[in-house]
Amino acid sequence: MPTGAGKSICYQVPAMLFSGITIVISPLISLMKDQVDSLSSIGIPASFINSSLSNMEVQNRIERAAEGAYKLIYVAPERLESDSFLEITRNLHISFIAIDEAHCVSQWGHDFRPGYRNIPGFISSIKSSPIVGAFTATATENVRNDVINLLNLKNPNVFVTGFNRDNLTFSVIRDENKTDFLLKYINNNQGKSGIVYAATRKEVDTLQSILIKKGFSVGKYHAGMNEQDRIENQEDFIYDNKQIIVATNAFGMGIDKSNVRYVIHYNMPKNIESYYQEAGRAGRDSEASECILLFSAQDVFIQKFL
Repeated sequence: MPTGAGKSICYQVPAMLFSGITIVISPLISLMKDQVDSLSSIGIPASFINSSLSNMEVQNRIERAAEGAYKLIYVAPERLESDSFLEITRNLHISFIAIDEAHCVSQWGHDFRPGYRNIPGFISSIKSSPIVGAFTATATENVRNDVINLLNLKNPNVFVTGFNRDNLTFSVIRDENKTDFLLKYINNNQGKSGIVYAATRKEVDTLQSILIKKGFSVGKYHAGMNEQDRIENQEDFIYDNKQIIVATNAFGMGIDKSNVRYVIHYNMPKNIESYYQEAGRAGRDSEASECILLFSAQDVFIQKFL
């Protein structure tokens, strides 16, 4: 289903109907916390288990799950490598396993999260033979086949609702000075929230500096920053303390910010799936939003080099 079309509902509602627990395998700590907070606020008992918790907190949450305190438990795929976690889950009545961002199972995605390759073994270890659901906004035919084959799904129902999002406008700009275009565009869209993607950390740092000097409210995000700075910059953007964030592709999966009015790719991303994932962060509130790719031939060489 397209980004923002309601994939989460497709496992959250069944979770309330099944007698046992639903395990949701999700790649991002921030996304887990957002979803658990949202569910808890409307009275749905949910929790998460990830690296942000101490061993004692993990143990406590597992014990409470065994007592029936939760209907949904969100876990990171790497948690499935933990013998202690696997031992404890054997005592849980698991009705449903939902795999979010399921494209990470495939050849394209597992470079990002190798832990997704542990999912089939985890599923087969559960005696109750739970229903399995896999959800993604990015699934070419090859990725869909990968998900079916690598998760060992037997005659699965496959639902493809399409990729089109009518509220997004896609355009490619070429043979223009990228920096001039970016400054003019942001100046014409002041007060609107936007993401600018660049191919390298150095480009991100440079663009942020240029935009700050022009008086814009801009954060940055890339893997070369320490974790605390990344978290602060991400939250500043999510909570509208900063209007714009300049980032590499390390930023964004699971970012549930509804009012992003534009996504500008300063450089071409590595493939069409990456582009659709990143551009798809625009307009999650269904309001009109723009996705703009600034193309230059040099970008092709950068991606080949990377």
